[in-house]
Amino acid sequence: MKHSGYGKAFRAAFPYTIPVLTGYLFIGIAFGVMYQEKGYNFIWAALMSILVYAGSGQYLAVNFFAPGVSFLSVIFMTFMVNVRHIFYGLSLLGRFAKMGKQRLYMMFSLTDETYSLYFITNVPKDVDEHKFLLAIALLDQSYWVLGSVIGAVAGALIPFPTTGIDFAMTALFLVIFVEQWLGSRNHIPALAGLGCGLVCLLVFGRDNFILPTMICIMALLLSCRRIIEKKEQSREDTEKEERYAN
Repeated sequence: MKHSGYGKAFRAAFPYTIPVLTGYLFIGIAFGVMYQEKGYNFIWAALMSILVYAGSGQYLAVNFFAPGVSFLSVIFMTFMVNVRHIFYGLSLLGRFAKMGKQRLYMMFSLTDETYSLYFITNVPKDVDEHKFLLAIALLDQSYWVLGSVIGAVAGALIPFPTTGIDFAMTALFLVIFVEQWLGSRNHIPALAGLGCGLVCLLVFGRDNFILPTMICIMALLLSCRRIIEKKEQSREDTEKEERYAN
């Protein structure tokens, strides 16, 4: 593989990652501030973002440093918060299978926002797909690490209250959802997610609804797969007919 191929991939991927750049800088800064408030300097914030890189899991981890939190509780809560990544990984097995050793990093670096970019962006024709996907993953993590360091340093130099700062992650999720909704004509998966999430939230409560929601979404989408694919094919055929007519 030529180095120039990676340069082209990074240049092609960067514009698509700008929304994540703006989001990750701010929520990374928020995490860095919260982490520094627990007494850890920017080096530890950077290491956690490099070696853990779990987004909402890192926000949750800040509370794990409190006395009395058991190791088993840490494992269970981290698993529950990030269990959705199991379903992300299953849907990307085919795309990662031919990436060799790089697939290990691709699996590690799979965040909600990176996952979204894999599906809403089209790989340029003159760019290798695997290099393009790797560039997205590396760029997104670099934004998160940079934000974490900035936040930790700023928190040490300019102390300020952190109440409500953790809402930055929720705000980014909302932005990603709206962007996907506006960029897609098929809203069935989004509506399925909203419906299952609301029902499971009411049934299981806010602390236990994530795993049941993901299972319900997968079951619903798999059962309706043929209907969704048929609807997509019908729409594509209609668009082709309209193009030929013009």
